[in-house]
Amino acid sequence: MIKEGDTVHLKGKKDSFFVIVEKDKEFSTHKGTIKFNDIIGKNFGDTVLTHKGEEFFILKPTLYELILYGIKRYTQIIYPKDSAYITLKLGLTSGMKVLESGIGSGALTIVMANALNPDGKIYVYEKEEKFLKNALNNLKLAKLDHIVIPHLHDLSQPIQEKDFDAAFIDVREPWLYIENVKSVLKKGAVIGFLVPTTNQVIEILKELKRLNFLDLEVEEILLRSYKPVPDRLRPDDRMVAHTGYLIFAKNG
Repeated sequence: MIKEGDTVHLKGKKDSFFVIVEKDKEFSTHKGTIKFNDIIGKNFGDTVLTHKGEEFFILKPTLYELILYGIKRYTQIIYPKDSAYITLKLGLTSGMKVLESGIGSGALTIVMANALNPDGKIYVYEKEEKFLKNALNNLKLAKLDHIVIPHLHDLSQPIQEKDFDAAFIDVREPWLYIENVKSVLKKGAVIGFLVPTTNQVIEILKELKRLNFLDLEVEEILLRSYKPVPDRLRPDDRMVAHTGYLIFAKNG
């Protein structure tokens, strides 16, 4: 049963909206206004009508849908094809303490927070206040904001927390901060990076080697979808190809 505070996917014939249900409030679309009180108490899969009589299905959104279609973006996001892999490579599970820097719009943070739920924490270090505020609102949409401890903080400054189980860094020049991050990582903890160019990869690898990190890896993930038509199955004309290089290592 849907209750106040739940995030719902309102899907019409041509329109889709992702909203948090608030008692005694309304949501306006060009197809008419929907009263949230008409949604509270219904089940996912039911329908609701706007004041103009337009029908919308009330669906439970997946994290994938929230990330691609629901969150507000101020920055380029880390796509699910990368964020799911990053989360597995970092070995994230409930109870872990994770450092993240460069929250962007929070797409990766949502995936990591879901893996850490209910007892893990992500300590986010972000120097841009508008990015941090927007990402926290996006985390509320996913009902995962309780996992994140935000800091308006530059990685060049001392990091107050210690003993992190894992870290992920997504900033322009991450090699400048690896030594600072290393000082607060547990021995054997995995650190990850995402950068768009080979020049950046080279600088990261140089610094990781200098600081005696172990098991260095560089990877990229390509995703190709196909047209789901049985009589003429073929790849889509476009694909999500290079989005960034992934680098992983363990703190030695």
